[in-house]
Amino acid sequence: MADIIRLHSDVLVIGGGPAACWAALAAREAGRSVVMVDKGYVGTSGATAPSNTGTWFATTPASRARLIEERARQSEGLADIRQMGRVIDSATQHLHVLAERGYRFPHDDEGNVYIANLRGPDYMRFMRMQAVRAGVTIRDHHPALELLVSGEVVAGAAGFARQLDQQWEARAGAVVIATGGCAFGSRILGATGLTGDGQLMAAELGAALSGMEFSNQYGIVPLHSSVNKGLPYFWASFFRSDGSPIDIPPGQRFPVLAREGLEGPVYARLDKATGGLPEALRRGQPNCFLPFDRAHIDPFTDLFPIALRSEGTVRGTGGLKRTDDDGSIGIPGLYAAGDALERQDIAGAATGGGGPNASWAIATGVWAGNGAAAFAARLGERAIERAVRPSGQAGLRPAAGVRQVDPAAAVALVREELLPVDRNFFRSAPKLAASLARLDAAWEELRDHAQGSGMAALRLREAAGLIATSRWAYRAAELRTETRGMHRRLDAPQGNPALARRISISGVDRPLLAVDTLAPEVAAS
Repeated sequence: MADIIRLHSDVLVIGGGPAACWAALAAREAGRSVVMVDKGYVGTSGATAPSNTGTWFATTPASRARLIEERARQSEGLADIRQMGRVIDSATQHLHVLAERGYRFPHDDEGNVYIANLRGPDYMRFMRMQAVRAGVTIRDHHPALELLVSGEVVAGAAGFARQLDQQWEARAGAVVIATGGCAFGSRILGATGLTGDGQLMAAELGAALSGMEFSNQYGIVPLHSSVNKGLPYFWASFFRSDGSPIDIPPGQRFPVLAREGLEGPVYARLDKATGGLPEALRRGQPNCFLPFDRAHIDPFTDLFPIALRSEGTVRGTGGLKRTDDDGSIGIPGLYAAGDALERQDIAGAATGGGGPNASWAIATGVWAGNGAAAFAARLGERAIERAVRPSGQAGLRPAAGVRQVDPAAAVALVREELLPVDRNFFRSAPKLAASLARLDAAWEELRDHAQGSGMAALRLREAAGLIATSRWAYRAAELRTETRGMHRRLDAPQGNPALARRISISGVDRPLLAVDTLAPEVAAS
């Protein structure tokens, strides 16, 4: 392997999605030098790039209050009113910044800029261009494997340049983790690289996570398709294989479809979309209809088979626990943004999928970029000269003797335990315990014996991220002995008012759980 690639900057951003781009821009516009490293190609990797998404914004005080009221009601007591307002305000401001800089939003019938929708491919291409123009150094196909620390302060990261077959080391005054959520190996659109890497790296240094029990959001997909865009299904009717309609009470679509799917095949037809709606849906969500067109199916008139596919923390709410308004997560010099960060502030026990999550990525990206820039500025120019040590563990520095560990087997185990509807959508104490026994054993094997370099190290670290995230999710689910939002316990089907609190978890080998003492909405008042 050739000599190591050495990079240095005031701020290092790990990731390549919208939160990462906004963080890089914010830090650069604050006067700091910025390097971005991404597992894929900045502008095409991640869940946003291949999709269209709505946005969460308000142009009047009345609409802002209405948005907050609606989301607070859905959150089941776990949202933060103040943070909701901050997200709406920051996202609205920066959506208009996008328009001012030339992003081509459509216009409404009165000629006003319509900022309610972002076209993923266009949006991410535009964000990459903005970062390049601002002077951000972008290193594509440079996955990070571990963080570097100086004493107790994060001082950079190290990884592997896949196309160059070289190791890299990036020294920085501060680091932003914007690596996205964890899809548990689910093959949903844009989720191949979403393996919990950033969460694992931060947790190895002691960062806590929160909301991990809310990691079981599922999306509707046409059978044998990865397109998990849910908007068209608001106009769908659902049927059993004998043609009988499935009755779905308000607010019960996913539980009903999940139960029906366990009994037999489920079919859908978008027959509630009438008039000009089919054409509007095709224009607004073109990628949703490609699987139908390729199969010669007219989804507005034909029945087609569907499935529920896990979306993990990508559409769930769990992630690294924010400790301050600037995106810091409790480790000096380390910040987080977007799906890597827990989103209970805006979603609580429900999903923030779509508009709220898109605006969360914008707002938290800006906050983390500014926070990291300010931290780096306080350290001064000599920050990159600090002595550093690597902090990665499982897959890099085994705790016991080295022996062959198959990362593909570990990934397959995560898929077996986290993706099935009857195991993760509908939970119970016996099922959680059985899954954790297998996941804990796999973690111990990785921790004690796995070691790799180059691509082998990347695959082992991805496997470690997947297993670690799965263990956090199921341990938090064990502690929440109630049903709340997307967390459904068959053995505790009712909500418990005493558990209207957030659950935090920290530690990798032996995770420690804690229940917050105050409800977030109370703490925010």
